[in-house]
Amino acid sequence: MALLTRVEEALLAQRGYLFPWVPVCLAVGIGGYFALRIEPPLALLPYLAGGLIVLAAAAWRRPAAWTPLAWGMILVMLGLSLASARAHLVERPVLGWRYYGPVEGRVIGIDRSGSGALRILLDKVVLADLEPSKTPERVRISLHGEAGSAPWAGARVIVTAHLAPPGGPVEPGGFDFQRHAWFLKLGGVGYARTPLLIWAPSGGEKPVFRARMALSQRVQEQLPGETGAFAAAIMTGDRAGIGQNTLEALRASNLAHLLAISGLHMGLLAGFVFAVFRIGFSIVPWVGLRLPAKKLSALMALTVAAGYLALSGGNVATERAFVMVGVALLAVMADRRVISLRAVATAAIVVLILRPEALLSPGFQMSFAATTALVAVFAWLRERDIGLGPAWLRPVTAVVISSAVAGAATAPIGAAHFNQIAHFGLVANLLSVPLMGVLVMPAMVLAAVLMPLGLEAPPLWIVGQGLGWILGVAHRVAEMEGARGAIQSPDWRVLPLMAGGFVLIVLWQGRLRFAGLAPVAAALVLWALTPRPVILIAEEGALVGLASPSGRALSKPRGSGFVALNWLENDGDAADQVTAAARWPEAVLAAPIKLRHVTGARAVESVACRKGDVIVANRAVPDGLDCEVFDPERLRGSGAVAFYPGGTGLPLKMTTAREITGDRLWTGRRKRDQ
Repeated sequence: MALLTRVEEALLAQRGYLFPWVPVCLAVGIGGYFALRIEPPLALLPYLAGGLIVLAAAAWRRPAAWTPLAWGMILVMLGLSLASARAHLVERPVLGWRYYGPVEGRVIGIDRSGSGALRILLDKVVLADLEPSKTPERVRISLHGEAGSAPWAGARVIVTAHLAPPGGPVEPGGFDFQRHAWFLKLGGVGYARTPLLIWAPSGGEKPVFRARMALSQRVQEQLPGETGAFAAAIMTGDRAGIGQNTLEALRASNLAHLLAISGLHMGLLAGFVFAVFRIGFSIVPWVGLRLPAKKLSALMALTVAAGYLALSGGNVATERAFVMVGVALLAVMADRRVISLRAVATAAIVVLILRPEALLSPGFQMSFAATTALVAVFAWLRERDIGLGPAWLRPVTAVVISSAVAGAATAPIGAAHFNQIAHFGLVANLLSVPLMGVLVMPAMVLAAVLMPLGLEAPPLWIVGQGLGWILGVAHRVAEMEGARGAIQSPDWRVLPLMAGGFVLIVLWQGRLRFAGLAPVAAALVLWALTPRPVILIAEEGALVGLASPSGRALSKPRGSGFVALNWLENDGDAADQVTAAARWPEAVLAAPIKLRHVTGARAVESVACRKGDVIVANRAVPDGLDCEVFDPERLRGSGAVAFYPGGTGLPLKMTTAREITGDRLWTGRRKRDQ
């Protein structure tokens, strides 16, 4: 009883501090939905809703120390229901086979693939000999060779292309592109090498998209080269003009976040507009003294931020940033504290309700980790009346603290998702982010205002100078020895454990918050002990990877480049595919089982093996072999395959991608209209 009493006292002490736990509980439910191996039936949702009502009624009628736990359970179930409903609402036809032929559609997106090829997103798709009810709503095509010219935004185009269903994880437990494509309503991906034809001009369709592309082109005409492409990315979200070398430099220096229109850009823009109107109202006393200048300034900043959201393409990251800025500006209009954990929690709730799948994205995780950490640290400094130095030094101190705190909060998430750590990222950000705030964003706003008059050249020149400096910093830092460190992928439980500990430290009131250090420490230990597969087999048998003392050995130096890159990155191996392929002969000799990778029709037809051998082939293997065979037919049902140490009675234990992803809406195993 004494223990229960102490628990009740601890829960009662949290009254008044519980609202920030709302998005945490929603996130637990959403995460639970995505962790399921079997898709919960829709018929379960009404019963779940009934349970929510009963629990809510009980919690409302009997307020006590345990009531928050009941509400927490309600929010967890609500999160699961939201994720399930969203997954069914976005359901669209998905290709169930490889397609080659004419593809007609309307251009609604233009970007570049990981290999640097121009890539278009099409809707209103028409495929030959396929009825509309079975045609994907959207397809994405990379344009190679003669097809590589940029089409008009909003134009209806036709091209001969290879299309395939979105692929599963490149290894068991890896990033699930099938799930990602499902929520993008993307039913097919592929490439084209033939010329792309404009079937019909854009007309009046997609006016915002056409305005974005026109603005991007105009900016790049004024600022040629990588600087103009950088400016276009920040102003319109169009990153198609940025070269791979620049992207790599920005990633190695931890400045890639400046490319995405996220909380930093939206906050700087809204802050600049708010300050301009606030100062403008104060300059005219007759207006400033008679009108609520502060609230009107916030309203104008919110309006401009909404316009920036539309102009930038309205992707998930920008929507999330707009929600966070919108909550802050609405707090100004409601005379509430702008920077608080309640404001951050409100923004997280809105995002999770609108897009529950955003929880799994690195952008969501890094944005809210950084924002929560910054609010908590600066609140702690304020409560303890810790000064930031003399007045002239405070802005510099604030920037240093902000960069260090945000970097520390996001570093584990970035390392887990992208397998790299930028060792000099703090220095690069200190040299770049202040310039973005005081020079680049204000000049961009001025350029946008003057552009209708044709007077945008002077402010764009200023933008170019600022971005030129940032690009120079990125390249200089990236060229430094040891600028980028590689780190292996963690076990899937690492980030939830780390997040749980971090949330407990920040949100709990009292000494119990320090108990959050235990799951954080456990996550780091688990990360360090996470084993990597001894053998990896690609989804279609086109590539095999073997662990060796010198790193991952790959079965071929070219082909399946995306898979090879991901395997090496997940190992924390900085080698390229050619280097990894040179390790293959030695690794095969040292492998715990006899393994062969057979490619080509003749080699597959004449293959022979003994019991206990493993054969991986990129074509169907004849029946009757005594050995273990992994060919496209078998891999189609299993997905990518991994072998780990520790099998019972065997030297290795096999795991397949399908065993981990399970039978879900997006895996292709459930019956869908094809």
